Amino acid sequence: MKPEGKTIKLFEKDRFATENGAVIEEVDHLYAKCTMPLEARHRNAMGAVMGGAYFTLADFAFAVAANWQEIGTVSLHSDIAYLGAAKGDTLIAEAFCVKNGKTTSYYRVEVKDELGNLAVVVHTTGFRKAK
Repeated sequence: MKPEGKTIKLFEKDRFATENGAVIEEVDHLYAKCTMPLEARHRNAMGAVMGGAYFTLADFAFAVAANWQEIGTVSLHSDIAYLGAAKGDTLIAEAFCVKNGKTTSYYRVEVKDELGNLAVVVHTTGFRKAK
């Protein structure tokens, strides 16, 4: 489903991600899809997408998926695997909850380009802070 104004307003505070172009496209129960149009500032000296751009979008998608319904989950640990280079002009990250426990969660985030090339997979363990 399309994100509501309340969700968009909440995540506008994630300024590093949003100022680098991250946009929430879809949200659902423990799921988020976010995009980032690629610009020159996202590229390294060799012209490839900088690893930090991939990770920023993946981390943002995790944060949205884990928090848009109830804020309070933070990342404890993330592993990133760079599988290939994005060829297109937009990165697309989809965060899927694999396990959602009482205090910890585990997410898989896939980052592709709009052509469908899988570039990165991130696994993140989340921790839900006590209320």
